[in-house]
Amino acid sequence: MENYSQLELLKARKRVKKVKEFYVHLIVYICVNSFFIIITLINNDGNYWFLLPLIGWGIGLFSHAASTFNFIPFLNKDWENRKIKQYMDEERNAFKNKEQ
Repeated sequence: MENYSQLELLKARKRVKKVKEFYVHLIVYICVNSFFIIITLINNDGNYWFLLPLIGWGIGLFSHAASTFNFIPFLNKDWENRKIKQYMDEERNAFKNKEQ
């Protein structure tokens, strides 16, 4: 690790932390929803209520995965930084045009 700057090391640690948090989220999702499914099957009353948290939480889990692994381009930091720069440049150009 001696060839990396402090900034690179900090970014890598932050990324590892995000991936670790996602996997903890995934494990909790699997355990809790498995419990819900087992309870529902044991009761066997024909009411499959476990689908609501399974789907709802699944959407949240998918968005967590998308932001962690950059599935969706507008959720990552590079896109955010490009957009910030674009808006700042637009504001600067608009201000310059008003002065002229």
